[in-house]
Order: sequence, then C-alpha cells, then structure tokens
Amino acid sequence: MNDLKNKPTPEEEKSAVTEASSFDRKRHIAGAIFGPLCALLVWLTPIAGLTTEVDGVMVHNVVAHKLLAIMTLVAIWWITEPVAIPVTSILGPTLCVVFGVVNMKTAFAAFANPMIFLFMGGFIIAKAMMVNGLDKRIAYGIMSMKWVGDSPRRIFLAIGLACMLCSGWISNTATAAMMFPIALGLLEAIREMMAANGKFIDLRNYKYATGLMLMTAYACSIGGVLTPIGTPPNIIMLGFLNELAPQAPHVSFFDWMVWGFVAMVCYFVIAYIVLWRMFPADVDHIDGAQDFIRDHVNQLGRWTRAQKNTLIAFIVAVALWVAPGILSIIYGSDGEIVKEYNKYFPEAIAAMVGALLLFFLPVDTKKGEMTLKWKDAVAGVEWGTLLLFGGGLAMGGLMYTTGLSEWIGDSIKIMLGGEPSEVLFVAIFCVAALLLSELTSHTAATNLIGPIAIGTALSLGFSPIPVAVGIALSSSLGFMMPVSTPPNAIVYASGYIPITKMIKSGVIIDFIGIAVVTIPTVLLLVKLIMGV
Repeated sequence: MNDLKNKPTPEEEKSAVTEASSFDRKRHIAGAIFGPLCALLVWLTPIAGLTTEVDGVMVHNVVAHKLLAIMTLVAIWWITEPVAIPVTSILGPTLCVVFGVVNMKTAFAAFANPMIFLFMGGFIIAKAMMVNGLDKRIAYGIMSMKWVGDSPRRIFLAIGLACMLCSGWISNTATAAMMFPIALGLLEAIREMMAANGKFIDLRNYKYATGLMLMTAYACSIGGVLTPIGTPPNIIMLGFLNELAPQAPHVSFFDWMVWGFVAMVCYFVIAYIVLWRMFPADVDHIDGAQDFIRDHVNQLGRWTRAQKNTLIAFIVAVALWVAPGILSIIYGSDGEIVKEYNKYFPEAIAAMVGALLLFFLPVDTKKGEMTLKWKDAVAGVEWGTLLLFGGGLAMGGLMYTTGLSEWIGDSIKIMLGGEPSEVLFVAIFCVAALLLSELTSHTAATNLIGPIAIGTALSLGFSPIPVAVGIALSSSLGFMMPVSTPPNAIVYASGYIPITKMIKSGVIIDFIGIAVVTIPTVLLLVKLIMGV
C-alpha cells in the first residue's frame, strides 16, 4: 500500500505526459511552418555584407547567401524538431547539393571524418561494457566500499561518484538508466526503515529523495566532460577545430582529459554542496542499505571471461589514447617518437583497436564465441548521433569555405563593440550554449553555435580553442529542465522531483559552474596547456 502512495497516480502521469506532448506538438508545428518561411525570407532579403572579391571586384556571394538560408532552416529545425534531429542533419548537406552550394562529394565528405570513427569505437566499447555487465560491476564496486557504509551523506556521494566515473566513458543516458534503479532501491530501503520505526514518508515529498535523484542525473552529465568521447559536444567541438581552424594546435585526448578532469571535479563539488544543502537527509543511518548493495554485488557473481576481455580492450584503448600525452611530457611535443606514434595511432585508430579487440578476444573457443557479437555492437552505436555529428561538421565546414562564418564573425564583432575582451567573448558563447542546450539537444546546440563561435574567434584574432572547449563544457550543464538531457528526463519520471526544485537547483549549479569553473578553466588551464 505504501508503494502505491509513493508513486505518481495514473491521472498525474497522464497529465504530465499530455502537457509535455502538447508543448512538443506546438513546437514541432511552429518549426515546420516557420523554418521554411524564415529560410525563404533570408534568401529574398538583400544582405550587403555578403560579398566576396572576384578579380579585384566585390560581388555578391550568392553561394554564401544560399547557405545562410539553408542554415536558417536547419537551425530552426534542430531547435523545434518537426522531424528527427539526425534527419535534419542529413537534410542540410542534401539541400546544399540540390541548390548548387557545393557538389555531393564535398557535401558528404564530413560523414567520413576520423572523429566519427573515434566516437564509433567509443560506442562499441561502451556497449560491450553494458552487455557484459562491466559497468554494473564498477558501479556496485564503488557503492560497496567500506567508507560508504549506511550513511545517507556517503551514499549520496557514492551514487554521484559512480555516475560520474562511468559516464566519462559510456553514454550519459545508459549510465543514468543503470544507476536509476539502484537509487530507487536505496530510497525504498529508507522508506522501509522509517516505516519500521513508525514514521511513514511520501518519497514524492521527501527532500533526500529529490536530492538523490538529481545527483544521479547531474553526475551523469558532469562525468561526460572528462574525455572527448564522454558526451557528443566534446567530440563535435574537436571536429570543428580540426575543420575550421586547422592552423590551431591539435587538441589530444590527453590534453582534454587534463582540463576535463579538473572541470569535472569542480563541477561535481559544486553540485554536491548545492544539492546536499538543499536536500539533506533527516536520518543518520539507512538500515538495510548495506544489505541491498551486498545482495546486488553477490548477484553479479565471479568475474566472467567476457568481463575480463572487455576490461582488457578498454584498458588498451585508454592506454593508446593517453600515451601521446605521456610521451610528450618525456620527449617534448615535437619529439620524433611523438610524431611517429601519432602517425600510426591517432585517437580514432586507438578507439577502433580497442573496439576491434572485442571481436577477437574469445569467450568460448569451442563455440566460437567472442567478447562482443556484431548485432550487439550495431545496437550500441548511436547512429543518429553520428549522423548529427557528420551533418554538423558538413554545414560548419561549408560555412568556413564559403566565407559565411567570416561574415557572421564580423557581424558579431560589430555587435560586441569591435574589440571585446576575450573574457566577455568566451562568457557570451558559454552562456548561449548553456541556454540553448536547456531548450533543445545539447548536441544540436553545439552544432549550431560551434562554427559561429570559432569563426568569430578567428575574426577577432583570438585562439578558437578556449571558446570551443568552453562551449563543450557549458552545453553539458543542462540541469534546469527535464528536457535538457536524457538523464534529467529519466530521473524526473520517478515522480520524486518537483519541477520547481529542478529549475532552482539547476540554475544555481549552471551559473556557478560557468562563472567559477568553465570560464577560468578555458582562459587559464586550456590556454596554459595549449600555449595559445
């Protein structure tokens, strides 16, 4: 009976779904109507600044003007989603071919960018970890440590650490889906313990339940900043840097992990302090919590051959990713051994080596079973994300080659008063990325803002690396709304998080994070490491 009291009623669930569906339906319809209309309006509007020099004469840049109209449609549809975001990502390059902006080979070349294979390898390794149970073994291993015990505060911290460390290497969504039932089970242990003591609580109105759910979601997003493959915005911005600013220093996997680790730890500390102060526990011990964790650890049994093989493949990939950074420290970034290593084992190849090992490490040689089956690998690759990434790179590259990004950069430069400080410049784009990621997919938001920010940085004479990293970090701080990130949506479905509490805590963590972590990190640590 108490379980029924703690769950949203069918009427409440139906009402929440109806409201969300109604908002999404209106958003889709508005985008479907205004997207093409705005694109047509952009094409019909004379734009004096869109000119290019031909034989010493300034003429109207028709190609850039067409691309601007297409980008208008793509941007609106990425935000409003009248069709799936990956579909819009393919539509952009397709329209560029149809309307003569570029030929087909050039339009779709970005879909074979090496960064896509880096991401694909990461997806396959992550899928093997989930299929073979390595992710749960890591998560429960953290939860079962002696220092955790039955303390609500330490459990709160351990849940966050498990989510954060796992999501640095596997999908934020998958991590949230894995940790969500664990958090629910612990909350049920609290409810039963209090009921045994004659105190009945409604978890929907219980502060600690709200805090634990929010910690589960936020820590999954925070962990994604650790590595380039932790979340799509990271790899997208690295791709844009390679495409739009090839003259900039190369950002290695190791480089990213250095500032990613610092940012991740700082974000986590802020989130932990804010959430614990807002949603403290009213008990000192959770009777039954240790038994709950111990039972689940016992259910995992002994390490399987598949788990050991997956761990080997994962370690090999990580070792290949970080080796250039270690070699650079020893021999210098211009050392011959570093150049040779990067020639044969760039980040994408390192990812594919780790992923391919999974198909060669045997589990049962007699039956011919390997660590990962192809059907599982295919199911683990987020093809929509890869298409979105490819489409974003394609459109961003065309903005650069047609001169559109230079025109946008010059226009923003004028809006900012000509020569803004680099702090103001980075802050504006970080906040813009954050706010847009609260309204739509953070991947789509990064695809939209990334090329503009890099083009503007080059126009202003700034290094594009700090603002690119700032956008990637900021877009991972979508904590205010259930629709901001999949982890938010997953925990919100529990019914234990009032929307006002999510907005309030999200706003605080978002803007403290940008002001105290993101901007200082990109303007100090990133610039120091990259020498820009």
